[in-house]
Amino acid sequence: MSGRRGDAAATVAILAIALGTSRRAMAQQFQVKAGVTVAPDSVRVGDPFRVTVGIHAPPGATIEFPRTTDSSSAVQSIDSVSVRTSGDTTGVEQYADYRVAAWDVGSQPVRLPDAIVRLNGVERHVRLASTVFVRSVLPADTAQRQPKPQRDIFDLTPFPWWLLAAILAALIIIGLLVWWWIRRRRRPPPVVVVDPFEQAVAEFQRIEALGLLDAGERGRYVTLMIEVVRDYLAARYTEANLSLTSTELQYTARALPHVPADRLTRLLTDADLIKFARRPVSTDRSREIGREARIVVNEEHKASVLPAQEAAA
Repeated sequence: MSGRRGDAAATVAILAIALGTSRRAMAQQFQVKAGVTVAPDSVRVGDPFRVTVGIHAPPGATIEFPRTTDSSSAVQSIDSVSVRTSGDTTGVEQYADYRVAAWDVGSQPVRLPDAIVRLNGVERHVRLASTVFVRSVLPADTAQRQPKPQRDIFDLTPFPWWLLAAILAALIIIGLLVWWWIRRRRRPPPVVVVDPFEQAVAEFQRIEALGLLDAGERGRYVTLMIEVVRDYLAARYTEANLSLTSTELQYTARALPHVPADRLTRLLTDADLIKFARRPVSTDRSREIGREARIVVNEEHKASVLPAQEAAA
């Protein structure tokens, strides 16, 4: 019985030794490649920078990255680790990004706990280390300033009365300039009288320069041209107020002696159908409505303003 027990113990010992030997052999067989990059490699105190760890392991392996940097070091993590996997088909390749900041100057080590690679029950610890140079945020004293010598207890230097007089004169000049500027701002702006006809002609030219018909904006073109006509009539006659509807303006225009009422009625009717009834309108018809708008303004101007100017002359 004692011989059998001794044989069993010897067998267990041999199996344990063989298992440990096989695990060590397996750990030595699969290779792991690792690298650490710091971008940028020179930073200022407190400025965030990025540390990237890349590990390539055989197929089927799992990689466990440390979550943060060593909290006792001068380089500390700001965010949690961000892990991404490469599309490499020859093995497992993963990258871990750490957003960190350094809180001391000089060459500082980037300390990270070991990464763990596991394959078929075997673990390999991968050491991760790098350095970064940290610059100070304080400006360099390049002026080489020297402290002034100690002053006497009693200052016998005469008081610079001329400096007080210069300051007083400058204050007086500034006060006069401020007073002149305030009075100038209080003056009412000059009244600029704009001739309604010249304003309408300029607006017609501005609308044509927009190129709305070439861009397919025919409805907008018609609307803007009609607004110029209404603005012109409102400037010429108080009865043709801009608050009037198209129908009200048509009835009002019949009482105005110099306005071509029939032409204006057709123009407003076509424009309302385009604006409110969404009636399709071609480019040629839009251009014709624009010409009609100019004719209404020109006829009213010729019938009212030009005869008055000739009579005054």
